[in-house]
Amino acid sequence: MRLIRLSAFAILLGHALVALTAGEAAAEEPGQGWAHYGGDAGGSRFSAATQITPQNVTDLEPAWVFDSGDMERRPEAVAKSASEGTPILAGGALTYCTPFNEIISLDPGTGDIRWRHDAEIETDYNPANQFVCRGVTYWADPSAEDGTACAARIFMGTADSRLIAVDAATGTPCAGFGNAGTVTIDPGMALLWRGEFQITSPPVVIGDTVVVGSAISDGARADAPKGSVRAFDARSGAPRWEFDPVARGAAEQPGSWRAEDAARTGHANVWAPMSVDEARGLVFLPTSSPSPDFYGGARPGDNRYANSVVALEGATGAVRWHFQTVHHDVWDYDLPAQPSLVTLQQADGSRDVVVQVAKTGFVFVLDRDTGVPVFPVDEVPVPQDGAPGEWLSPTQPMPQKPPALVPHSITPDDAWGLTFIDRGACADLFAKYRNDGLFTPPSEQGTLMFPFSGGGANWGGMAFNPASQLMYVNTSRAVHLVKLIPREGFAAAKAAEPGKEISPQAGTAYGMKRELMLSPLSLPCNKPPFGVLHAIDLSTGEIAWEATLGTVRDLAPVPIPWKLGTPNFGGPLVTASGLVFIGAAMDDYLRAFDAATGAELWKGRLPGGGQATPMTYEWQGRQYVVISAGGHSRSTATLNDRIVAFALPE
Repeated sequence: MRLIRLSAFAILLGHALVALTAGEAAAEEPGQGWAHYGGDAGGSRFSAATQITPQNVTDLEPAWVFDSGDMERRPEAVAKSASEGTPILAGGALTYCTPFNEIISLDPGTGDIRWRHDAEIETDYNPANQFVCRGVTYWADPSAEDGTACAARIFMGTADSRLIAVDAATGTPCAGFGNAGTVTIDPGMALLWRGEFQITSPPVVIGDTVVVGSAISDGARADAPKGSVRAFDARSGAPRWEFDPVARGAAEQPGSWRAEDAARTGHANVWAPMSVDEARGLVFLPTSSPSPDFYGGARPGDNRYANSVVALEGATGAVRWHFQTVHHDVWDYDLPAQPSLVTLQQADGSRDVVVQVAKTGFVFVLDRDTGVPVFPVDEVPVPQDGAPGEWLSPTQPMPQKPPALVPHSITPDDAWGLTFIDRGACADLFAKYRNDGLFTPPSEQGTLMFPFSGGGANWGGMAFNPASQLMYVNTSRAVHLVKLIPREGFAAAKAAEPGKEISPQAGTAYGMKRELMLSPLSLPCNKPPFGVLHAIDLSTGEIAWEATLGTVRDLAPVPIPWKLGTPNFGGPLVTASGLVFIGAAMDDYLRAFDAATGAELWKGRLPGGGQATPMTYEWQGRQYVVISAGGHSRSTATLNDRIVAFALPE
């Protein structure tokens, strides 16, 4: 499951950025603009803007607020949505998408609307991964004449599985792309319901090819739709290639897949954002676990290309290299975040790498040309004795550096609570269920998963400052209980607890139940902090600092800013002036941290949850920091429909 319900926690508590014309290509060099979802095509989330500094950040104030109108027009749909979008600044406009696939273009200095294009999706159903649109993609056609229709265009994927292209200057659909501006993605089979298959993350463009992934329901069935990554001509929308992360070819089978098992396994898809290295001609994919998540007896083997960083040739879709971070995943430990493309400065010189953060709390640093780990990765023996019929990998890859960012074991002595009664109840729970540490297999008895399947790290990814060589990433800490339910008892279990997450995993021997480990007072059973922001020196692989992220101000019945941290969604950005900006926590603030020390320097109140990654830019001499503040319906964050820009007083 991509997004984890956290409502039980409620009781607990510039100078470098230049305006681009529609005919100009978006800047690619990190820090020279925010023309991509991740700041640059490689997802470094770094800005060279220096107007806002650690010395003056406390003077930040709201500069403008834009209201999409969704709270008034479709409140029922907002209650099924997550506002996770990050705007881009390209073509002289600030452009983003709402959770309901409306593309909106704003004046970067005032927040006034320039145009909006509504994809007119239906909202009278429940998508498996909520109504979500994390971002849009800008592409300027180098062969088009300036001023012609769609010389520059905006691409967006939709909840109803379309790829849309509109003119970046006007929002008018690009008539020559697909069918009047739309390519409809064929999932290849009948869906169980409309929401089983969708697109939640922005496409990427390499050359004149636009590439898009998909988000697919995890727990419904083993023979789910394929998780193919699809590429299209950026001008015409004509198909170019497909890549299926389930390796179905005969040459891929030994030790990884049996042909008959691959044939009946639906997906290992790419639901998180991708990255592009234009100079190398490569697209980098973060792939998910195969279907279904928590029982793999019908897919023995390592399941190649699932749970992997995969480097594809952008022109053909051919695999250049891959690195698997989890063998035969039965824990929903997808790769949840954009692979970040950065350059390390080490004793033997500079090295281009791919940095992949993971739900396990590991950080994998891979050579960009070969996929070989920069820091050693060991194959470590892990718990065995899975459910009857299960196949488990005897070892799992674990990097020596950086160290894991979250704990990997929990015992009854680690139980936490406000009272001894709370702590005792949690200690009893920890003792009751199977709990052999990281990669303990799911069981009929019930298995504790720590970290839980919401992270470690999640889709917000990391930020990287090339000068300091520090990367920044936020993590969550909570415990899941996962129980396998034999097929013959599934219907009764589902009927007995209709409010619980109980998934069929049809086509296998077991259904699944998943829930957070909470005390009798509905408090988390693990010790705080529940959310942490980390800084890691990537030149050495060492942790530089860690800071608690978030308070329970908006989780508790009374607004007490108890600094326990909170589970979080959304990522950080870092500026050359020495600031890390991040929302993500469940207390409706955007925060600024000192990038060198981790000290929290400022926080700005938001009208809704900031479960999105902020961005920053300079416009007409003024630096702005912008974040979507619409909240997240599977958390306790406040729902809203606004974009907020902060700046220093004029």
